[in-house]
Amino acid sequence: MAGLYLHIPFCKQACNYCNFHFSTSLKYKQEMVQAIGQEILLRQDYLADKTLDSIYFGGGTPSLLDAEELDYLFGCIRSVFTLKEGIEITLEANPDDFSEAKLRVWQASPINRLSIGIQSFSDDDLRFMNRAHNASEATQCLTLARAYGFDNLTVDLIYGAPTTSDAVWQTNVQTLLDHQVPHISCYALTVEPRTALDHQIRKGLVPPVVEEQAARQFEQLMGWLTAAGYLHYEISNFARPGHLAQHNSSYWQSRHYLGVGPSAHSFNGHSRQWNVANNAFYLQALRARTAPDHDPAAANQALFEMEILSPADQYNEAVMTGLRTMWGVDPTRFPAPFQQHFLAHIPPLVADGLVELRHENYVLTPAGRLLADGIASDLFYGVEGADE
Repeated sequence: MAGLYLHIPFCKQACNYCNFHFSTSLKYKQEMVQAIGQEILLRQDYLADKTLDSIYFGGGTPSLLDAEELDYLFGCIRSVFTLKEGIEITLEANPDDFSEAKLRVWQASPINRLSIGIQSFSDDDLRFMNRAHNASEATQCLTLARAYGFDNLTVDLIYGAPTTSDAVWQTNVQTLLDHQVPHISCYALTVEPRTALDHQIRKGLVPPVVEEQAARQFEQLMGWLTAAGYLHYEISNFARPGHLAQHNSSYWQSRHYLGVGPSAHSFNGHSRQWNVANNAFYLQALRARTAPDHDPAAANQALFEMEILSPADQYNEAVMTGLRTMWGVDPTRFPAPFQQHFLAHIPPLVADGLVELRHENYVLTPAGRLLADGIASDLFYGVEGADE
């Protein structure tokens, strides 16, 4: 089975922390949708398995798509891929896009899961992040989604913002528990270079992010959600049994997926590709791919870059992604040199209480989840210092 990701690169306004690729101008939205459909047709052979078990509309803000645009994209998908029975089809949506008209469109489409970017139920938080919705809309969208039959929901929250006190953070999480949201994704506020938030902090316009606050709120989160019966199945993701995200799990379990749209990534086991992160250049590249006299090599070069993964790269990625999950890392899956390397470097991490052996797999402890990236780098192969 394989997954398909569609990057819809448009937003109503820019959140101050966001470094994803998007445009706030919708001038070329219709042409972009047509180009993404063309890319699906042109790159259908990227996946050896033509049966999809997940489709994910991300962005950007794919809830800006209208009924005709969704129909067109699903038509392109169905023309080249088989959809597995029970396929998970997720649409990212912002609370301010939840109108009854939109919900009727989604209800009539194959979409069966909504990923809602709420981030907070506090107006102070939402203003700080420059979100387009308010606290009332954040709550109302959950009620509306359920009214139109969308019980398979996932909600994003952000912790660690200067405006997010521990009391606000507890209210945010409790609100999702009260609404019985089956899947919750939570992310620490990160100051990415060249974002509006980065500029505001450097200019002293807003307080800096405090790492100790983010760590404390992450620990609180783990306690609250595990006590409520959620599986902490990936560092940032919690789900009630039976509601794990199929699409995102494919990323963490090294399953193959095709990404279409500007900045979208693809993975087929031995290589990674990433599309140009520029709307104008992406449209130009697709025009070149469909021109009668096009040069395939030049057109591909304009559309995406590719990296062939060495055995060491594949090992490092498996360690990095595996440690983020509740399934952990099974060292016996690696070829001998990498297995020996892993087993030689894991004992100190176990002794420090950061990793534990569970059913023959090495998994992070709650303390280790706070240091996941550093632990993974300690186990990497072929990185300076890692093989000493």
